[in-house]
Amino acid sequence: MASLPPLIFFFTLHSLPTLSVADHRETTRSRFKPPHFSPLLISPPSQNATSPTRYLEVKKPPVLPDSPPPPCSHHILHHEFAYTYGKPPVLTNYTLPSHCPSLEFSKIVLEFKSTSKGRQFDRIFGVWLDGVELLRSCTAEPRSNGIVWSVQKDVTRYHSILVKNQTQTLAVYLGNLIDKTYTGVYHVDVIFHYYPSSSGYSSPRADMILPVSRNLPLNAGLWFEIVNSSYKEVVIPRNVYRAVLEVYVSFHEKDEFWYGNLYNDFVTANNLSSPGNGPFREVVVTLDGDVAGAVWPFPVVFTGGINPLLWRPITAIGSFDLPSYDIEMTPFLGSLLDGEAHKVGFSVTNALNVWYIDADLHLWLDKEKEVVEGKVLEVRRSSLEVSYASDFKGLNGNFTTKAKRSVHSTGLVKSSHGDIITSASQEFTYVNKMVLGKDGNMQIIDQLIQADDRVHAERESREIYTAKSIKSFPFYLYSDYLEGQNHTSKEVANVTMGFNEERSWSDDDGLMRMFKSKLENKQEAQGVMVVKNNLVVSGYGGTQQVYNYVGSDQCYFRNISSFNYTFQYDKVETICKKKTSDLT
Repeated sequence: MASLPPLIFFFTLHSLPTLSVADHRETTRSRFKPPHFSPLLISPPSQNATSPTRYLEVKKPPVLPDSPPPPCSHHILHHEFAYTYGKPPVLTNYTLPSHCPSLEFSKIVLEFKSTSKGRQFDRIFGVWLDGVELLRSCTAEPRSNGIVWSVQKDVTRYHSILVKNQTQTLAVYLGNLIDKTYTGVYHVDVIFHYYPSSSGYSSPRADMILPVSRNLPLNAGLWFEIVNSSYKEVVIPRNVYRAVLEVYVSFHEKDEFWYGNLYNDFVTANNLSSPGNGPFREVVVTLDGDVAGAVWPFPVVFTGGINPLLWRPITAIGSFDLPSYDIEMTPFLGSLLDGEAHKVGFSVTNALNVWYIDADLHLWLDKEKEVVEGKVLEVRRSSLEVSYASDFKGLNGNFTTKAKRSVHSTGLVKSSHGDIITSASQEFTYVNKMVLGKDGNMQIIDQLIQADDRVHAERESREIYTAKSIKSFPFYLYSDYLEGQNHTSKEVANVTMGFNEERSWSDDDGLMRMFKSKLENKQEAQGVMVVKNNLVVSGYGGTQQVYNYVGSDQCYFRNISSFNYTFQYDKVETICKKKTSDLT
């Protein structure tokens, strides 16, 4: 391998025991996680190290019923995750709590709480109920004085499986490693909170949910570990009249920072060993080998990613509650309602090792008919269009990647609700502009992903259901390496990211329900690490975030800032200043 300048060397994979969420299987580290930084050594001394540090991901709280009585809570699991990497998930029986005064619930919230102390890397983990994934998340990195964090996720959309009157298996996989150096054990509690029925906004809930994941017993998580592709055969009941596939995605090891991966021609020309295949990734979902939809994922940065000091105590968007992605499968029911097994497959364009992917298939059942008929009317799949331009000399250059894709499908379902024609469309656009300068010491990434998902259903030429989700994921990264005096170096990282989404749905099938929401979530972070003799001797990190949600269900605004583990300000508002009728 050619001699590399510091930042390119910083980006190059090195030998290290498998320690991080980015690096479970191979003895390598990702480009933005230099191997000489241990979690303990990147933690600057604290003026108040007597109490644990509380970490949080900024997001709106679950919408609870108006003036609710206290929830009926079910503490289902307490476990200490020590040396659990590559071992079977922790299993426990799940049953409806017998002490609840009523089994009619309008809201169910999953709470995952954890504490840890010592030295440890970030770890990916998941929670499944009978194979249906409920939560994908990342741990926080502990400190010597300890940390605490929690995730509260509204899991009401899984209502049909959560209220089953039978014993089910809850599985939690958190692959952790413990040795003399990495001592952080994760002490975990999993609690379900059940709120009594009341009126309010609620998305249409499925009658049945089928897992599209690996089967127990196994080692590691129930997700598929994908470099090329994988699939699972599913059989659905013959009385299904609507189907939605919810896809969970996370990326690790050589693809943890896929948006900054170098281009193959650049890697080859400079004789590098850095992760390649460029910065574009697409998750493709297939049905019996044909494209049914796609996911262009939000670039989640885990709690140890880029510069860990950026995410203490405010973690990156999506790090504690990774987003899932819905694909409308109703137009394809004509192919699925034959009572036979069909292959639901996943692949990742340009993937390197490794992606963790699985899905939940939400099904609505016709209670009046045992057999529903369907027909696929039309499927239009544009080929993935990718363009790439580069201009580089040596280790300096400019690179641009653009991509777009569309999937349109239409199908007929004949049920007791009538003859319903459902059309679904997905439109994606992507652009990534990358600059490498200072002989490989500086990198700039400016990326934008846009996704437009729409569903339209009609009966006898009358619209009965519509849904829309328009997402925008801007992402910007500036990283630089500066030589200092006395064998020191300074590594600078500035990150700006956003998760923006406009959602709406309307159900005009006798109920006249409507919902609208708009989310603008922007985060900026700046950090510096000073390194001497492969040890971090000083550093700092600061984060600012503005979260603004306006919806038919609630309004939530939060403006928050932190610097070096300390909150600088935190303003929260829950009063709606803008009517949802004003939303586009």
